[in-house]
Amino acid sequence: MSELIEKLNWRYATKRMNGQTIPQEKLDNILEAIKLAPSSVGLQPYNIVIVEDKALKDKIYHEAATRQAQIPDASHLLIFAVWEKLTSQHVEDYLKLVASTRNVSMESLAGFHSSINGGILSRSEDVNFDWSARQAYIALGHGLVAAATEEVDATPMEGFDAAKVDEILGLREKGLRSVVILALGYRDAEKDPYVHAKKVRRAHEELFISI
Repeated sequence: MSELIEKLNWRYATKRMNGQTIPQEKLDNILEAIKLAPSSVGLQPYNIVIVEDKALKDKIYHEAATRQAQIPDASHLLIFAVWEKLTSQHVEDYLKLVASTRNVSMESLAGFHSSINGGILSRSEDVNFDWSARQAYIALGHGLVAAATEEVDATPMEGFDAAKVDEILGLREKGLRSVVILALGYRDAEKDPYVHAKKVRRAHEELFISI
């Protein structure tokens, strides 16, 4: 069994965390993995809001997260927040980044620019928001795997009042809307009833279909 598979077998959606702080180096590695996640046309139409402040975590716990125990006891909460409205300025800024990173001219990216405008900006805001959320979930997956390799516990969470989280963190003023939370920390082996539970997954032959 490879080391990666061992780490993925080790991880689980931790229900209770012990409040211990993640070392900065481990957090940085997880964040770097999230940054390196693929996204359609490379646009990364989201931001990740890092919440470490205890008072903010408690406020989210009491007012927005149906009192899920991971929230206040996590070391950090990563709030994956999607751009509420995808604009031509977002595209322009991205193309400038491509040009400067790869040392090419903006003129050479005209075809790419046209493709994005015709294929993405021509769609409705609702369609683009859903598309952007799917891109954020790809980044979430990278974060989960990276956390496992660092032996940091991680719980992806959807059971929260997104509008309330947006209000608490002032996200709408930044043009963002929260879609999913990743709680990072360390498992409380005494309080978490699932710490020794066997991982339940469908059999290989039931999950995968070869054609």
